[in-house]
Amino acid sequence: MLLPLTVVVVAAAVLLMVLAGWYAARSRLVDDLLLLVSAVLELGLLVQLVVGLVHLGRVPGGAAEQATFVAYAVTLPFVPPAAVFLALKEKTRWAMVVVVVGAFAAAVMTARLQQIWDLGG
Repeated sequence: MLLPLTVVVVAAAVLLMVLAGWYAARSRLVDDLLLLVSAVLELGLLVQLVVGLVHLGRVPGGAAEQATFVAYAVTLPFVPPAAVFLALKEKTRWAMVVVVVGAFAAAVMTARLQQIWDLGG
């Protein structure tokens, strides 16, 4: 994986997490800014998926680690849109908490992808 890409994706996920947490504290609903940050995160996750799958042969540790890597990489782009979709449908403060949890999961899973990638390094 490209470390700069991982840093950008984790930073976007943390930004989304902080923004959604702020919205939850203020009882605000989804707006254009939150959707924009979510879209930037999603774009980064899709680029990360493509890069990861193209360079899958470089994942060290054998078939088990490659399977884990692919499972994380393919699942990860579904997390933020699902969280934001739920926030759009649910018009309460807890909707933003779902986005916070989804963004946190994206940050942790991205860091784990980098960790798997770096096993051989």
